[in-house]
Amino acid sequence: MKCSRCKKLACVALPSHHAGFCPECFPLFFTRQVETAIRREKMFTKDERILVALSGGKDSLGLMLELKLQGYDVTGLHIDLGIPDSSYKARKKVENFCDAQDLKLDVFEMEKWGLPVCDIKEHVDRPVCAVCGKMKRHHFNRIAREGGYDALATGHNLDDEVARLFANTLRWDTAYLSDQGPVLPAADGFVRKVKPLFRLTEFETANYAFLKGIEIHSDPCPYSSGASFTNHKELWGELEYRSPGQKFQFYQGFLQRGKQAFANLEKEIGAELKPCKECGSPTSVGRCSICRIKESVATKKAAATVEGL
Repeated sequence: MKCSRCKKLACVALPSHHAGFCPECFPLFFTRQVETAIRREKMFTKDERILVALSGGKDSLGLMLELKLQGYDVTGLHIDLGIPDSSYKARKKVENFCDAQDLKLDVFEMEKWGLPVCDIKEHVDRPVCAVCGKMKRHHFNRIAREGGYDALATGHNLDDEVARLFANTLRWDTAYLSDQGPVLPAADGFVRKVKPLFRLTEFETANYAFLKGIEIHSDPCPYSSGASFTNHKELWGELEYRSPGQKFQFYQGFLQRGKQAFANLEKEIGAELKPCKECGSPTSVGRCSICRIKESVATKKAAATVEGL
């Protein structure tokens, strides 16, 4: 197969675009997809400060590098989850990457804050992935708000967005469907959240990271076994293989024809948000769920310590 741009031998085939690209031209394709996403969705400008959530994986590190190359004012934020062995490896990849690229980086340590994810797994009677995700979103927003950033950017790609939309549709979860999309405007204590990679698949972000020589953290989370999110991605991967372009059509169709209906519904039934009395984060009750979880885990740990004496 020849490169669609320069006619050299292609190394990346993209059936959904009826195209293929050589090692020199594929990064340009990637750049243009990100530029299109930012421009069409009005995500942010080069006058604004962007906080980029960095996990250490291909998507977040690739996004950080691409935004830097496009001239945006970016700072990385890594949350050290306090998972034995796994968190150290992820953090090291992020720190090495930011050092090599001369990028600003903030690290927030869950263990120093008093609630590592290993404690959540042991003392919270809920799926650990759900609670961990809630914790990360809480701290991403809090740190972006307190730091005066204009937007929080995450590395969610098209596969992530399609799997999430599929799961929310299966449950007809109106609250989550109303928030689904590449841009969530700032409101009620929440900073603007953006997903500049939403037009790119996981395969495409992986190729970009490889061609750019980015060393990534690729080990799966030791706590994520059996997550339904992964199963949904596999189902959509099979559909995309049989009918290239289905992922983007499904997602784009929702944005163009379905999203507004759920947004209007949620405006009618949504609860009023106020600052948490303890941490200041937006919540519909007096204390946010994160503060309540933290207190609950601390109480259970203390009780377990007394019992063990």
